Amino acid sequence: MRISLIGYGKMGKTIEQIALQRQHQVVYKIDRENQQDLFRLTPQNTDVAIEFTQPDTAFENLKACLEQGVPVLSGTTGWLHHRPALEALCEEKNGAFFYASNFSIGVNLFFQLNQLLARLMARQPDYHIQIEETHHLAKKDQPSGTALTLAEGILQYRPDLQGWQEEPTTAAHLLPVLSFREGEVPGTHTIQYISENDTIEIKHTAHNRRGFATGAVLAAEWLLGKKGIFGMEDFLKLS
Repeated sequence: MRISLIGYGKMGKTIEQIALQRQHQVVYKIDRENQQDLFRLTPQNTDVAIEFTQPDTAFENLKACLEQGVPVLSGTTGWLHHRPALEALCEEKNGAFFYASNFSIGVNLFFQLNQLLARLMARQPDYHIQIEETHHLAKKDQPSGTALTLAEGILQYRPDLQGWQEEPTTAAHLLPVLSFREGEVPGTHTIQYISENDTIEIKHTAHNRRGFATGAVLAAEWLLGKKGIFGMEDFLKLS
């Protein structure tokens, strides 16, 4: 499979390693220094583009791929206010777009566990819920896209909660999502249900970037030849 990488930072380089190990060819490695190469991508030279960049550039990168007929997979977070427009473009162009806030297989199973626990705890109002996420210092968006996906998974079972907020709170109608940035932490996410009597906690800790990168390459292999809008639930057959 011919893969073009859009974004060649630490994640892009790890994805390249995994792709080459799986006998794929990396035909373009696009970063800020050679951004114009983005417009060279075509179905004749690229089977799938994998995009891991920054919130301020992701939408235009993904739009260019779809307009040029190139299937694209994105793991960039912080740009999702543009997602309806991008999905409309994908449908208009009969293209292929795959998005995940996190491509780790373990994290996506954790999403399912989070929803199961939220459903079980929905009738236990005495527990205060809190999400904590910790990432490396270079991460731009805060809270992380993974933390927001976890928050959405809880809120769908808790009509008593009006939303989340990015600071500590004991307000009964808000879900606090607390963010920490330190060192080279790949990503740690914790859900806590806290009462006067006990605490229930589930936690996912990434040890390195390879889990994210491997999931992205496997999802790209799965996307090959498909048309439509997809996510990890489709790939992993979780629903």
